[in-house]
Amino acid sequence: MTDWIYPAGSATDGDWSISLGAHDSALAVDGWAHTGLKVAELAPGQSIQLDAAAEERIVVPLSGSSFSVSVDGEEHLLAGRASVFNGPADVLYTGINKAISVSTEHGGRVAITLAPAKQDYPTRLIKAEETPVELRGAGNCSRQVHNFGTPAALEADRFIVCEVITPAGNWSSYPPHKHDEEKEGETSLEEIYYFETQLARDMPAPQDTDPIGYARVYASDERPIDVNAEVRTGDVVLVPYGWHGPAMAAPGYDLYYLNVMAGPGRVRDWLISDDPHHGWIRQTWDAQDMDPRLPFGPGA
Repeated sequence: MTDWIYPAGSATDGDWSISLGAHDSALAVDGWAHTGLKVAELAPGQSIQLDAAAEERIVVPLSGSSFSVSVDGEEHLLAGRASVFNGPADVLYTGINKAISVSTEHGGRVAITLAPAKQDYPTRLIKAEETPVELRGAGNCSRQVHNFGTPAALEADRFIVCEVITPAGNWSSYPPHKHDEEKEGETSLEEIYYFETQLARDMPAPQDTDPIGYARVYASDERPIDVNAEVRTGDVVLVPYGWHGPAMAAPGYDLYYLNVMAGPGRVRDWLISDDPHHGWIRQTWDAQDMDPRLPFGPGA
């Protein structure tokens, strides 16, 4: 493990299987200030709580049929999904300075994305059917993006949150790009990648298969960073700066990641610069079709 790679089980805190960047996270990451993530695996009937804090949050069901979320005593019911590869789930934006409790009758896995914030926005339930689903790229760079926490879809103070599904053998977060400077056409944003993997549909795999993907981050200036990580379900990669991409779904295995981005700049926007060695790849997509395996939805 480095400061930027957290394999499953390496960032636990009590009932949380992942607790990074939150106001109460026991594990401190040097230089990390703008984003956070908590993940919990809940047994049937179990609940988990977060105290009120100056953090805006989105509750994201990862697996499980339904979740009840109490926000300062007001109850919200979220429809879940069988897995992150079954299309969007309901998500709940909570605003700031609000205590929350998440419970589930049947058990499941839930993520809470967060960012320190000052401006308060109202609690909002975004239903699965309201989530903007974008098919991005083409050919073997085709991927599916759930844009429930982007500026166009959600009023919020600091963070930008989305999910990406990459079919087996495809590349996403590509071409490599960066958002580590406040300048014309670019915003400075930390980024969290939380990964899950699965055996792709109709694969003739043995019982002991080991679904994997890969993540790449490398230096864009004099600040050193060199990540070339094999990732599985429950792994996290932090991107403090630098070129990042591709995120690679190995042949035979689908790849999912939950992205959380926020930074110190005045503008809440995802403005990026492509690595000039590889940005030309975007031009090739015009002549290619979208991967016919997309979109993923219920039953995928």
